[in-house]
Amino acid sequence: MPATLPTSATDADILARLALGEERALGELYDRHSGVAYSLACAIVRDETDAEEVVADCFAQIWRTAATFDPARGSVAGWITTIVRTRSLDLLRAQRRRARVLDDAAILNDDESATTPSTGDTPDRDVERSEARELVRRSLAELPGPQRQVLELAYFGGLSQSEIAAQLSEPLGTVKTRMRAGLEKLRNALRPIMGSEVLP
Repeated sequence: MPATLPTSATDADILARLALGEERALGELYDRHSGVAYSLACAIVRDETDAEEVVADCFAQIWRTAATFDPARGSVAGWITTIVRTRSLDLLRAQRRRARVLDDAAILNDDESATTPSTGDTPDRDVERSEARELVRRSLAELPGPQRQVLELAYFGGLSQSEIAAQLSEPLGTVKTRMRAGLEKLRNALRPIMGSEVLP
């Protein structure tokens, strides 16, 4: 890369090339702004791995939407910062929803165990319930990030597939594919405890 490139090419110049599909331009923009993006993501999500995921998602979104950037609304750096912040907060909200739903499910199961008249349950049955809850937690956590994200937005966030596509700036077909794949993996993972009626 020529030594004069960082000073001769503005962010707007690089983004214009990126909008035309030039992959090298994405690398140049990443080199300029990924450090600040990562620092901001770390400050919000407070986890290095999650911050790396946020930055990767951010630049993937930039690649897809470079042509929509409007310089009248601010600088490229400000646009990138906004994307990082939005992605970071979305990740935190998704994590909190997942934790809340799982905790509520655990409390509900515990309450049912305490208030439901005995029907012959044994300590073995309590162990089975505990193992089932753990399997659900683990199965959801082990889904690939994109598949887990769309399922969380659908089931925990109450969003339609079209709303998910709009929020993630992804094609509707991509969202549907991820949801189908995620549901199939959950069905297979939970079948040992739920039989054939796992998920719709």
